[in-house]
Amino acid sequence: MAVDMDLTVLSDNEIWTDAEQLVCCAVVPEAPNTATFSFTSPSGRLFRYEPGQFLTLELPIAGNTIWKTYTISSSPSRPMTISVTVKAQKDSIGTRWMLDHLQPGMKIKATGPAGIFTLPRKEKKKYLFISAGSGITPSLSMTTYLYDRGTDVDISFVHCAHRPQEIIARQRLEQMASRVPTIKLSFIVNEDDPYLVWTGLRGRLNQLMIGLIAGDYLERDVYCCGPEPFMDAVREMLIGLGYDMANYHQESFAAPVKKEEQLPEHDDVVPDEGASASVKFARSEVTAECHETHTVLAVARGAGIVIPSGCTFGVCGTCKVRKTSGEVHMVHNGGISEEDIDSGYILACCSKPIGAVEIDV
Repeated sequence: MAVDMDLTVLSDNEIWTDAEQLVCCAVVPEAPNTATFSFTSPSGRLFRYEPGQFLTLELPIAGNTIWKTYTISSSPSRPMTISVTVKAQKDSIGTRWMLDHLQPGMKIKATGPAGIFTLPRKEKKKYLFISAGSGITPSLSMTTYLYDRGTDVDISFVHCAHRPQEIIARQRLEQMASRVPTIKLSFIVNEDDPYLVWTGLRGRLNQLMIGLIAGDYLERDVYCCGPEPFMDAVREMLIGLGYDMANYHQESFAAPVKKEEQLPEHDDVVPDEGASASVKFARSEVTAECHETHTVLAVARGAGIVIPSGCTFGVCGTCKVRKTSGEVHMVHNGGISEEDIDSGYILACCSKPIGAVEIDV
């Protein structure tokens, strides 16, 4: 393990500030169109930051300067260098320039570190890190930091990638997990790599996977980073599972924030245990009063209405019914298609009425 240096005892002139350029000291390929760039300070100053924070790099593109923000993927427990791990998309400009042109020995201007997506000052003991794509970088920094500190922490690390070869820093994470039994890794992929065996999970992250991977998720602080639709889906899953969202934290790598007042407000629908609702079963001519936290299936059973069901987890699709009016909060696990949802169908087992709802049953 690396030594966890106490940088608070150093004077300000021993700590790097963004008034000094960075020198690229290493470029390590991580996956297709993905690499980790490590930097040192020319003066030998050390780096002080919080795991999960970001840097903004000034990149010279075609005679102009563009500014790109990247989460720091290294750990402050290893203060000699600072690193960012970048992944180029089809429309990338700055990241593409870095992959094609930035080499060891080159100097670059950076501002920061900044950001509030960090571990709490009063360290918690149980974490659930959830990420997708290059959103793995803050989880990587946090995990390395906790590993280096040697504290008694329990990390469930969940990462989603398109293919196994696109899992960033996989070997580094596996090395840490092999030495610390309380770091549990779970990788989920959409497709296998050709001619290579994959024995992990496949498909899209869902509520069932969360329960299987971290059955005690209600006891963990959740840190999530990835594309916006991915994080929206994770929030929906956790809300549907009854998770206390006060313990949920997320960072958008498209728009990281520096201050709490810049945090976006999420338009999440959260069923309220104290809010009244009702379900009208139109064909049966029965209306049942309930609360927003009750599922349509549970309300139907309580009213003596039979809706065929199987898994009760939104997987099998047996309880699919058509909603003719009203709104529900539905978090399914693959048992219904987007076409059916657009046509007004819901799964009764994982749909909760928001106000008055009418079902064609």
